[in-house]
Amino acid sequence: MNEIDTPRTRIDLLIEPEWLIRVDPEVAALTGQAVAVHEGAIVAVLPAAEARRRYQAGEHVPLPGHALLPGLVNAHNHNPMTLLRGLADDLPLMEWLTGHIWPTEGRVIGPEFVRDGVELAIAEMLRGGTTCCNENYFFPDVSAATYRRHGFRALVGLPVIDFPTAWAATADEYFDKALALHDSLRGDALVATCFAPHAPYSVCDASLERIRMFSDQLAVPVHMHVHETAQEVEESRQKHGMRPLARLEGLGLVNEWLLAVHMTQLTAAEIERCAQAGVTVVHCPESNLKLASGFCPTHALDRAGVRLALGTDGPASNNDLDMFGEMRTAALLAKAVSGDAAALPAAQVLRMATIEGARALRMDDRIGSIEAGKRADLVAVDLSAPETQPVYDPVSQLVYATGRHQVREVWLDGHRRVRRGALVDMDVEGILARAREWRNRISAGG
Repeated sequence: MNEIDTPRTRIDLLIEPEWLIRVDPEVAALTGQAVAVHEGAIVAVLPAAEARRRYQAGEHVPLPGHALLPGLVNAHNHNPMTLLRGLADDLPLMEWLTGHIWPTEGRVIGPEFVRDGVELAIAEMLRGGTTCCNENYFFPDVSAATYRRHGFRALVGLPVIDFPTAWAATADEYFDKALALHDSLRGDALVATCFAPHAPYSVCDASLERIRMFSDQLAVPVHMHVHETAQEVEESRQKHGMRPLARLEGLGLVNEWLLAVHMTQLTAAEIERCAQAGVTVVHCPESNLKLASGFCPTHALDRAGVRLALGTDGPASNNDLDMFGEMRTAALLAKAVSGDAAALPAAQVLRMATIEGARALRMDDRIGSIEAGKRADLVAVDLSAPETQPVYDPVSQLVYATGRHQVREVWLDGHRRVRRGALVDMDVEGILARAREWRNRISAGG
């Protein structure tokens, strides 16, 4: 039997973009390539002509003028806060948080608020090419159920904070609920858990020690705001006689499981210690800028060998979940802060938003790059618009010139979630109607 007579293997999907950006092992725009997908997994990445000879696809998607890249990973967010977007803008962090956000949450937070906020966030993220997020909010059971119902990939934080909330009244209740949810999600294909203590200034030593013990036992990350502002650092010096990172070090939490978010206030010694310990720093440049929290020294962290991931923070302090905007801001800000135009080049920022985020969330065996054996979380971006023409380097174009509105196709676990820019299988009108209802309720003080 010659090659022409060889039966073709049946697969679900064959995608042929103009540019394929695999991300790992290197960030490069390849032409003439195709991605074969079956039962939610990438089964092969190969030349397009060979793919057409080898496979018989249930759906064949040619994408001239498009770049195909891994789904973006938002490594830090508070997604139910989509419903608080724009509520109290142009205020310093602690005034914003304690004077407006926490009081409002105290009035309205509950399962319905979390469910509706997460649904709105999923719609926004999918439209912008994000297929995985690291959630940090109360009622994580509701968040997890909502992500699972919508087939969205997430690492859901198990919250711990020193004061009573609608989710839990005591430290023991926070931990009991956290462990129960972790056990219920063990082995889930889309949703996993991590511990999410709010910050060093809002969680006591005893709780942090318990978190370190459970993190070690369960092999789960610890997702925490650390060194977000100069005020936080100074208050820790006054109260504990040391900076927050030193306090976490003494409690055994500065290790490879720590996802330290923001990190705008760092000494050279602290940067070196993070590198030695394997800490991941999650950079949220636009939220830091909006709240005037400071500048994360990403260039210095990168030179020291610290893993960097990228997040948006919550939609109430950003005010969006736009990872394309975050990539561009991260690249530009690194250059301005370091005084080095070569700091955080486009390829590296794209890695932060894909494979490095996946590694931070311990999901890099499944997502973050386009490789055979990984899940088919894929995003096609149309670069044929006037705003992104001509194309010399598709990777630079994605970081410096592309807007999220240019995301045209999204697959998550091999399922089509965005087709020609429109969401698939989501009740968009219902989601928007519920968002308007929450606006009316919150505006009325209810």
